[in-house]
Amino acid sequence: MTPDGPELFRELAAVVSALGERSGNGSFRLPYPYAAQRVLDRTVLHCIDRGLEPPKGLPELLEWCRSRPAADRLFAVPPTLVSRDATLVHPVGLMPTRMCLELSSDGAGQGPEGAARRLLAELAGRCGPTDRFHRSRRFLALNPMVRQGDRYRGGWSTEVWSRVRDLYHPVPEYLTVGGILLRCGTCGLPALLGGGRTPDRATAVSGPDTWCEGETCPDGVRMELIRKPGKVQLLRRPLRIFLSLPSRLEQEVLAGLDREAVELEAAQGEAGAYRIRGTGMTADHLYVRDWIQPALLARRLSGLREPALVVVPEGIARSARYRSAFTRALPDPELVALTGPDGLAVYLRGGCAVEETEPRRRGQCVL
Repeated sequence: MTPDGPELFRELAAVVSALGERSGNGSFRLPYPYAAQRVLDRTVLHCIDRGLEPPKGLPELLEWCRSRPAADRLFAVPPTLVSRDATLVHPVGLMPTRMCLELSSDGAGQGPEGAARRLLAELAGRCGPTDRFHRSRRFLALNPMVRQGDRYRGGWSTEVWSRVRDLYHPVPEYLTVGGILLRCGTCGLPALLGGGRTPDRATAVSGPDTWCEGETCPDGVRMELIRKPGKVQLLRRPLRIFLSLPSRLEQEVLAGLDREAVELEAAQGEAGAYRIRGTGMTADHLYVRDWIQPALLARRLSGLREPALVVVPEGIARSARYRSAFTRALPDPELVALTGPDGLAVYLRGGCAVEETEPRRRGQCVL
């Protein structure tokens, strides 16, 4: 039996995510990995059954993942799951999109998000006392890249580095062009210029023809040129996306709640998860998340059994469409509330903190 369009889209998301981790999505040689060959074969059968021209190979199929959105008749993914215009491969960076990583993480312990949880749980087991884990987790969140000279800077902890160094690896070749690694000036994650271009000046600036792993970062921000990427260690991608990327939001949330004397207890081995301590609060749990797709975020939190607040970046918290899609995807909308960091303390004490608007930011996907 051939898969239907949405099922095929899910399979492609898992394959694109895995291939992007291993070698980027730029070029492949025969023989293809088993999972990639399998999804190619299933796509061919899917096309034949529907009278469509099938792809001629994996490179063409990956090009489809770049150019054909979820709503394309080949996939016909319902808009209640992901944005209609969302693609699995970023059109400029030729890397898995954040939607792709989120979709491949849909399900308990699945995909990159599940890998991030497992890595953090293993780290917690190695660290022993809770304070050691929190120091190590904070290091990972704040240091998606580590340079050879960082160990000589003030505040460097050899003890922490000894616990986390196995979570870093050399910069893969597909993230460098002309011997240069670009680092986004906003999110601090790897970046690329469109068309595989090498920066022709001393600086590069984010814009419509650039890509960074954060995807939603604003235009007009100077990128950092790292000319010796061989002296850089890069945090593993699941942790870059699901721990480091939302870390600034998490620090903003924690600082705001500390000013309001709201006490939290961090969940061991999980990123951005806290139990709220004290009485008179509207929720028992707090989750700090930066997900592009609201329905996938809601599905990831569908197993909650106690009242919870989910904090997302302020811009998307104020999007009526994002909030509506998130709420529709929850099995019990009365149990989970979505808010941004600005009015969090008010919300916790029973007030209404969110004014809905429709912001427009580069790369932001809302339903």
